[in-house]
Amino acid sequence: MSEIHLPQDAWEDVEPGTEALLEQWLVKPGERVTAGQTVAVVVMVKTSIEVPAPEDGVLDQVLIEADATVAQGKPLATLRAA
Repeated sequence: MSEIHLPQDAWEDVEPGTEALLEQWLVKPGERVTAGQTVAVVVMVKTSIEVPAPEDGVLDQVLIEADATVAQGKPLATLRAA
């Protein structure tokens, strides 16, 4: 099982302690995804960031719900092998 995170480069130009807002999930738990597919949209410092699946699999569990804040390094969801 792997985790889905906000891409690390999204955090490069923000101040430490900055949080992001998970705006929307584009897939539901149990749906199959492919590597690089956008699975969620996160807003950070007035910029929307698409979150890709790191590999092929099935979205297993959403760990951060839409409209919740995301701290750097926190996983957004888990992904299991298809």
